[in-house]
Amino acid sequence: MAKKKILITGAGSGFGEGVALGLAKLGHEVIASVQISPQITPLKNKAESLGLHNLRVEKLDILDPYDVKYALTWDFDILVSNAGIGEGGPVFEIPMDLVRRNFETNVFAPLSFAQQFIAKLIVGGRSGKIVFTSSMAGIFVPDGYGIYAATKHALEAIAEALAAELKKYNIQIQTVNPGAYLTGFNETAAENCFRWLDDSKNFTKRTEYRAFFDNMLSTPQGRLDPKEMIDAMIDIIPSDTGKFRNVVPAFVEDMLKDYQSKIWNSTI
Repeated sequence: MAKKKILITGAGSGFGEGVALGLAKLGHEVIASVQISPQITPLKNKAESLGLHNLRVEKLDILDPYDVKYALTWDFDILVSNAGIGEGGPVFEIPMDLVRRNFETNVFAPLSFAQQFIAKLIVGGRSGKIVFTSSMAGIFVPDGYGIYAATKHALEAIAEALAAELKKYNIQIQTVNPGAYLTGFNETAAENCFRWLDDSKNFTKRTEYRAFFDNMLSTPQGRLDPKEMIDAMIDIIPSDTGKFRNVVPAFVEDMLKDYQSKIWNSTI
């Protein structure tokens, strides 16, 4: 496989960090971008300890227009749009400013950055690729994560539209759809709602909801080893061929297909 120039957003932890290190180990030129400055040195130190001189660490907050403008001057032909946040909680009670923030980070900012990268490729007459980190929640709605799922459903639609629109420009689009891997992301998203849930104001009670999340996240299916997803992404991202949607692990793909078929027969 030819060596690629790859930018990864949200590489300060979780899948982003693991994929950045893994792709660099394969010899690709990797720009691992992190949201905040304190994440730079730890990732640089990890790369240096592994002798990965082809991994460069940069600050890129996709909500910061100055960061974005600077990032678009970098040379890369694959964008891994991985940065994102999650807001847990009941959809009928979650504060609207948190809903807007989740959409801004997971949908609007990634789309804006993708649009600008695409324009740069087209103007330069270059081929390229964008891989969006979606989720199993882009295809179904897990209890307690309705707003996060809504952002990933939107991202799925955007990716599907881009895939059709950009074929004539030789720009590829893919999604990766992780199951419930134990990166800390799902736990953080679940915990976020306890910032605002108030037993004196909300119908949803804190003790009840905490027990619900604790039970869901404690199952083996909710604590999968992230190495499996990282290894899959390392294969998918630099490849010139592959599926548009990539759900991992296989049992989650089977579950989602079953869910999609059953939803046609759901009743009120």
